[in-house]
This record gives sequence, C-alpha cells and structure tokens, in this order.
Amino acid sequence: MNTWQDLDDRLRARAADGDVSGSVLLTRAGQTIFHGCYGLADRAAAIPVGPGTRFGLASVTKMFTAVAVAGEVSAGRLSLDNRVVELLPLEERPSALHPDLTLAHLLLHTSGIADYAEEDETVPSYLEDYASLWLARPNYRMLRPLDFLPLFRDLPPYRPPGQTWQYSNAGYILLGIVLERVTGRAYSDLVQEQVFDRAGMSASGFFRLDEPHTDVAVGYLDPPFPGAMRRTNIYSVPVIGGADGGAFSTVTDLDLFLDRVADGSLMGGLTEEMLAPRETLGDGYRHAYGFLYYPDGRFGHGGGDPGVGCLVHRFPDQDANLVVLCNVETWAGELRDAVLETWRGLTVPGRP
Repeated sequence: MNTWQDLDDRLRARAADGDVSGSVLLTRAGQTIFHGCYGLADRAAAIPVGPGTRFGLASVTKMFTAVAVAGEVSAGRLSLDNRVVELLPLEERPSALHPDLTLAHLLLHTSGIADYAEEDETVPSYLEDYASLWLARPNYRMLRPLDFLPLFRDLPPYRPPGQTWQYSNAGYILLGIVLERVTGRAYSDLVQEQVFDRAGMSASGFFRLDEPHTDVAVGYLDPPFPGAMRRTNIYSVPVIGGADGGAFSTVTDLDLFLDRVADGSLMGGLTEEMLAPRETLGDGYRHAYGFLYYPDGRFGHGGGDPGVGCLVHRFPDQDANLVVLCNVETWAGELRDAVLETWRGLTVPGRP
C-alpha cells in the first residue's frame, strides 16, 4: 500500500524528471491530510514552490464572480432573474443580445451568446487558442471587463438563452460588466472585498504580470518542441485577471474559500440556491450557479490558461477539500489523480 511519504517521493521525482511544478493540498474537517510543493515557482531565480506560493487560477476565478453576484443579490441590488438588457446600456453589451437573457443564464453557461475564446469546432479557429488572441491585441490593455467586449460584441449568438449548456468565458465577462455597472466599483476591488477579505484569503488577489509581487509563481508554456526551453506566459494571457479568469491564490487560501462557501459564510441565505445543480452536462457532470459538480458528488472548478493548470474540489460528504495549483499546463490532472488514488487506498473501502 502506498503511503503519503511514498506519494511525496514519487511526485518529487516526477517534478524533477518531467520538468513540471505545482502544489497540492488535501484537507478533511479542517485538518491537513497531505500538502506537497514541487518544482520551481521561478526558474530564472531558482525559487522553489513553497507553501505560500501564489499561482494563477485561470477559470477557477469564475467561482469568485459567482460569489460576488450572490453578494449583490443578497444586498438587493441584483436578482438572478434580472434581464441583462435592463441592467446594461447598449454600448456595454453585445449588439444582438437576446432580451430574455438573465444573470442566471450567464452563471449557468446557458446564455447562448457567442464566446471570444473556447474549444469548439463550430467557432472560428482563432478562438481555439487563447494565446493567439493576443498576437494582434496588446494584452497589457486588457484591464477591466469592458475591455473584452469588443472581442465578442458583434458576433451573432449561437442560440436563444436557456436551451443548451455551453461553457462561456464571454458570459462571465458580462457578469463582470454588470457588477461594475451596478456597484460603480472595479470588479477586482469588489471581489477583493466580497470574497478574499471576507473569507480570510489574505494571500489572494489580482496581480499584474508586469509588476513585481512576492511569492507569485511564473507561468510557463509547454516547450514548442522536445528539448526546447519553456517560455513564460507574460504575452499569452491578459496582464491582469478579470471576471472570467486570472486571479492568483494559494492552496491554503482556496481551502479556506471552499470551507467558507460550504458553511454559508460567503453566500449566506443564497448558499443552497447557488450550489444546487441545475444543468446536466452528460456523463454524470452537472452545473450550478458558478460551480461544477463531478459524477462522484464533489463540486468546484478547474482552470487552464497558457502556463496555468489548476483544480479545486470540495467533497461535501467527507467535509474534505482538494486543491491543485500548477504553473505549467499539463500536470494538474495527474497530480490530483495521484493524491486521490493514495487517499482512497489509505481509507475505508467505499469512501474516497
């Protein structure tokens, strides 16, 4: 039977041999079961990944957007049934937006609006590679949700809202625009207050890639061919994160976030409604308002950007959290599976 020490040894060898890096934390009932840090956070400076390393989160950030929306609903400034056309002026929304599109559709990925970046064979090829978006556009000018609107404003919608689930980055950009319009505050400031500060996530934030911040992992792209060096992702993602992705956090902060979501501290009386699965995606996957459910009952979100890979899971029946953060694109799933395999092997049969 593998022990946690066996797993740690294997992961250290894998990080060294496979040129990968990241951190993983597994907790149960507030107690740490396993915490591992592997590889380098900054290869040029030879800084290793440590317990306080802050990683890019890509689409894990969408959970923060959902919590911020819940906060404005609780405050009475928004309703999940609000129609977007009644919240945003014409210049701040897609030109062909369906009049019946609601905030609930955006949260559930059932909006039907055209996306600006996704992996779907039905959309233009330039949308399939997120990094290619910034070949002709300065990524350092993407500073707030409205800056993304020109990327999809004039694209025809895929379908009317409410018909089909289809993952949408643009939908969460629209949520960010709504939040800024309704509150009069920057999206990042709102999430800092409504999510990070309230949850006690003191290491989390929205950090510009061109600013020096301590304990921030550099994102590294996959080598273009065997033997080539990895390059940083500074030209491959927006210079600062927004409503659809790009915040930074640590494994311990995200463990806190999952606990505060589960105990109602962040969403209060809306917790049950926000976490209720509503859309069936197939193969046992379901989607709630900003949170994805897996076939085994865990919920959370994953994230992938050039130079970023992460998985954040809450096992409600076990009062357990699993957080995997990587500053490379291709290791997070393997790291998660290795931890889950060991956990299951060391616990009572039939329990994860």
